[in-house]
Amino acid sequence: MNRAPILFRCDATSAGYESFYQCLVLAGAMQRRRRGTYFLSRLEPQTVAAPILRGGHEWSETTTTVGTADDLDATLREVRRLNAAAVAVAAPHVSEEYLRELDATGVLVLAVDNAAGVRFPNKLVMNPFLGLSRDSYKLERGTQLLRGARYPLVRPQIRRLRPLRAQEPPQPFRAVVCLGDEDFDNVTLTVARHLVGVKEVSRLDLFARPHSPHLDALREFAAGYENRVGVATEVPELAARVSRCHFAVTAGDGVALELACVGVPQLMTTLYDRHAANARRLDEEGVATDLGPASALTADALVQAVDVLLTDPMERQGMARCGRQLIDGRGPDRLVCAVEVLLHPAQPAPLRIAA
Repeated sequence: MNRAPILFRCDATSAGYESFYQCLVLAGAMQRRRRGTYFLSRLEPQTVAAPILRGGHEWSETTTTVGTADDLDATLREVRRLNAAAVAVAAPHVSEEYLRELDATGVLVLAVDNAAGVRFPNKLVMNPFLGLSRDSYKLERGTQLLRGARYPLVRPQIRRLRPLRAQEPPQPFRAVVCLGDEDFDNVTLTVARHLVGVKEVSRLDLFARPHSPHLDALREFAAGYENRVGVATEVPELAARVSRCHFAVTAGDGVALELACVGVPQLMTTLYDRHAANARRLDEEGVATDLGPASALTADALVQAVDVLLTDPMERQGMARCGRQLIDGRGPDRLVCAVEVLLHPAQPAPLRIAA
């Protein structure tokens, strides 16, 4: 069987990190199928490359931006150099012409997209979020669309918590604030200041990436509440906090889907419009409570929502049960299966003619 590598085209800069971390989850799933995984990425700062190298992936640096004409030339050169079987493109703004040129080379093109803003000429499109319907996408004949509750990108470190979270952890109450990979306005600190005044919350853990420009401010805040507030920067640390928390505050993004998978009750406040449909769907399914955009969130609204959640055990149990039933965490494996099917289509059985 052909084991040609997979190329991931994504960037991780001050313009956004979400697409990059989505590709890391997909690359890990591809590796489990014995596929070589290569990243062509512009990283700022370059310390962001640490999870690529820890995961056993290869990384080639580029100075181009995903979707530009120069980037198309660089990506095509890398595809030819690696003799790649497929290229996964993850970026907020990629044009139809860019995807069409990649698809014309004969390589399988996977577009990771949750905006449905262009017509997709390539063979495979994946939306790792909920909310958008199939009718929202403009697809050419032969294009496969993977979307819905079967395809969220749940990291293995988080999914392994499902057995531990079968029952609610013992009290006192613990909370986790995880507002995704692009909290450029440090809403995490604002939410933490509101929650630290809730006496029922005995422990508060904040999550921020090591490259976050606000990491020092969060650590300084945590130092003022020793043994009550902590800061986690790596996924294993986050998983350890999630295994013991009673609720989480998320941004309605991919982390919200991951915590729903393991059964963590949530309060959501969205940082970006692209997550609003996902947050509404989780609220409608009874998985979480959507508090609206972070720009309009008030301290009173947040504290009131926390009080309701902590004083109603049935509400927490209902959220946990609905989340675990909605999302099983097998999204990356299903995507890999779809890629393998398209790379190795079934051959028709030979025609047998009786003598």
